[in-house]
Amino acid sequence: MKCASLSQVLLAVILGVLLLLPVACNTAQLGETEAEGSRRHRRVFRVNQSEFMADIDRTMLWDEPSRLTDKRIP
Repeated sequence: MKCASLSQVLLAVILGVLLLLPVACNTAQLGETEAEGSRRHRRVFRVNQSEFMADIDRTMLWDEPSRLTDKRIP
């Protein structure tokens, strides 16, 4: 019985991963229509954008009121 060399095993693993990757990473859910997928993508984008904007507001301190006085100083 012949032993498989390390390079043959590694090649087989890489080819297996490359062949199964498109099947495993399918973005469509089972039983999901095109419209449902589009709505899900829009919702995820909207939520991500609002979270990103909240992070920017928190970093720039725009989510807190100004501590400047409204009176003019002579």
